[in-house]
Amino acid sequence: MSTGPLARLRFDNAASRGRRFPEPSHPFRNDFQRDRDRVIHARAFRRLEGKTQVFAPGLSDHFRNRLTHTIETSQISRTVAGYLGLNTDLTEALALSHDIGHPPFAHAGEQELNRLMQRFGESFDHNLHALRIVESFEDPYPRFPGLNLTFEVREGIVKHSRDLAPGKLDEYLPGMRPPLEAQLIDLCDEIAYNAADMDDGFAAGLIRMEDACAEIPVVAELYETCDTQFPGASPRVQMQEVVRGLINQMVAGLIEGTIAASQNVSDVRAHATRIASFTEHAGSLSKQLKRFLRSRVYESPEVSGSRDASIACITRLFEHFLAHPDRLPEGYQAVSNEIPLHHRIRDYLAGMTDTYLLRVHADLLG
Repeated sequence: MSTGPLARLRFDNAASRGRRFPEPSHPFRNDFQRDRDRVIHARAFRRLEGKTQVFAPGLSDHFRNRLTHTIETSQISRTVAGYLGLNTDLTEALALSHDIGHPPFAHAGEQELNRLMQRFGESFDHNLHALRIVESFEDPYPRFPGLNLTFEVREGIVKHSRDLAPGKLDEYLPGMRPPLEAQLIDLCDEIAYNAADMDDGFAAGLIRMEDACAEIPVVAELYETCDTQFPGASPRVQMQEVVRGLINQMVAGLIEGTIAASQNVSDVRAHATRIASFTEHAGSLSKQLKRFLRSRVYESPEVSGSRDASIACITRLFEHFLAHPDRLPEGYQAVSNEIPLHHRIRDYLAGMTDTYLLRVHADLLG
């Protein structure tokens, strides 16, 4: 029996709506554990290693990529869910799949694919692309298409960061909240990337401790404590001590905020608002970190310059395949003509790693 302050809101395995294609139960893994393992063994999950988090591959072997970010998000999510008494297996499956639909070159790649799709009156969203991946593109099983994940994991993939409006993806209960386990993922993701980008930005020479202390009071407090306790620590170790403190404060704020917001809640799905939330302190800290990182890291010439060049490659390849569909890989040519050409190009480009896209661009366009 789960214990914890929010164990009463834990999603019960027995309440699952199951899989689209029924399967016999496993002798020693529950359904959400099986979902976690299916995601880990998916090709799309492995490709995350070659997709940018913030810094392009090749700058350093120590910077986060999309895969290491996913692992860090999963670790934080399990910690929060475990303390609250929620379903850690469901939480882990959701955390590990939350970025599986990301195209190359991080959010900039997503924005460019979205821009390219708008000419067809459509959009690109990495969460919806993740759903396509797990429902059809991954094909390791002879008995059914996709990974045949449980309803709750598929629902969480498209709803962990926002609710769905009625009339869109009706299968996934638009207008209703996802389980609390899914609601946690977006905020744990925020904690993970705020902390990691401070660490990587410092290692890249884009962040100075004195600037961070001047703009973020919590950083100044954490640095002063570290400097007092460990006066001989190197700047790198000082920053890592600060980053650990930031994670602890934001995690504590997420736990406390979610407990406070859950008072008198008996039905997570029917609740008027999302329950997972930061305290005012943690929410303010997260906003300060994002504002600082945007000016010092994301919009820096070192990051934006390589990003702009990479995005141009996505655009040129998209236009090239529109004009020369015969140059798409055979598997993308052989699919039914009922699938529009721009969808096939979108899916091919979105599945690429950064380095593979650059290699294809060099091979086809020089």
